[in-house]
Amino acid sequence: MTYFPDGLRPGSTTVVSVAAAPCPVVIVDGEGRVVELNDSATALFPSALTGRPLPSPEWLTDAQRDPGATTATGTVGDRFFSASPSPLPDGGAAWWLVEETAYRSALKELEGERERTRFLSEASSALLSSLNLERCMEVTARLAAEYLADAAAVIAPTTARKLPVVMCDRQGHLTRATVSSEPETVPGLAEALRGFPPVPSRWIDPAAAPDWLVPEGFGEVGSLVITPLPGHGVPAGALVLFRRAQKTAFSESEEAFAGLFAARAGAAMSAARLYAEQNSVSDVLMRALLPPSLQQVEGVEFAGGYRPSVDTDRIGGDFYDVHPPGEDSPETFAVLGDVAGKGLEAAVLTGKIRNTLHALLPMADDHGKMLRLLNNAMRNGHSTRFATLVLVSAAREDRDVALRLTSAGHPPPLIVRGDGTVEEADTGGSLVGVLPAVTSRTARIRLLPGESCLLYTDGVTEAKGGPMGDTMFGEQRLRRALAECAGLPASALVERVLMLTDEWIGDGRHDDIAVLAITAPRGAHLSAVDGTTRGRYTA
Repeated sequence: MTYFPDGLRPGSTTVVSVAAAPCPVVIVDGEGRVVELNDSATALFPSALTGRPLPSPEWLTDAQRDPGATTATGTVGDRFFSASPSPLPDGGAAWWLVEETAYRSALKELEGERERTRFLSEASSALLSSLNLERCMEVTARLAAEYLADAAAVIAPTTARKLPVVMCDRQGHLTRATVSSEPETVPGLAEALRGFPPVPSRWIDPAAAPDWLVPEGFGEVGSLVITPLPGHGVPAGALVLFRRAQKTAFSESEEAFAGLFAARAGAAMSAARLYAEQNSVSDVLMRALLPPSLQQVEGVEFAGGYRPSVDTDRIGGDFYDVHPPGEDSPETFAVLGDVAGKGLEAAVLTGKIRNTLHALLPMADDHGKMLRLLNNAMRNGHSTRFATLVLVSAAREDRDVALRLTSAGHPPPLIVRGDGTVEEADTGGSLVGVLPAVTSRTARIRLLPGESCLLYTDGVTEAKGGPMGDTMFGEQRLRRALAECAGLPASALVERVLMLTDEWIGDGRHDDIAVLAITAPRGAHLSAVDGTTRGRYTA
């Protein structure tokens, strides 16, 4: 039989033979009875008989009964087809069936890949949103249980005998545990924790999963995947996926996708662990560089204040230190200094200077010698920075406090007398760390009860602010402020100076600021009750 395709009528020169059609063709009359099938259609519908209605599939028979149908789609066995009718002059139609199984499969795979890509993108964002290792482990377990399996466990490597484990089920219930079991008891787990490639799940007996590894109440494990969490140079841990016995086992493509997810999770966990280690190291070093907390030492009041140039920093180039008397140094030794520069590099040199001065405490009776030795140590080092300092030796003499002050290129200390007079200590010298030799001049000051000595860095006097934001605070403004602080305790004096400086600066930029106040307290000395321990001074 020949058939004229759409738009062609008898007399046309183009005709198509149904038998030669490259796809299945079913021709039905106006009553829906089969008129002819080509070989492809006969193979596809073996139960179809000429002169009888097409028995199946239902989607095609329904479309034949619908006069307005233009196309129909459905399955024949495990194959997918789309059918389009071409009207015939007698009221029948020729149904052309085009197989779309491969096309539909490709669309399904494409959609699956889009879903996987979307999941990996969302997972990466969730994993990288925190640099907390425990949080990263929880997010990894939750995402894996929600998208990849019925439950998941994340195990982090550790040098201790106990393994930290985070488990999560499909409902999002998280469980944290620390188990002492050996990872070698689980096939493939020890290798995954060492970063070796994963063992195929078909090689792992689900029954081998110990109770400590399976979430509580999970039931029988039907399939198990153990994959490493690769980190930055070192393994970040292992990911374990569980599927219940009633479900299909993990396929190779699912295992491969789990590996892609594990790579992202491992990178996030490794970054979190590295951050935690660096933060721990920074905290240890920071504590050694932070200014000390001060109090009354041997009847002399000490108070200090520090403000770094950047609010987010905790350390910088300005510093102060107070060392109580020792066997070789009967006086309390204090120092305030300013290292050139700011930030971490200046703070490192600050730490070296503080440690060097600590080692030189037995020579604290000779400030000039201490400065010469410190200068030699700095010049022999690798740093090209310099520093200015003020050295102080303080001792209680009856109710007064005797001070020895030595400046090395630093602004001279200011003495606040009881009547509000502000004096400048007669001391000076060259900065340390640059010149082959340093010179210095020591001043001797006596503080009466209630009088104070203020040491400060140039961050105070050079702080820019005011109405226009470009005027320096200046020494004269500092002197007027100190004159109003006559008789105040050391801590109140420091608070007042820092408060005025902060108000002057406002939101503007500034250098590091350090202030150290030394005060002769008011009150009388009381002997120790037991005759052996140190006495105290009344308020």
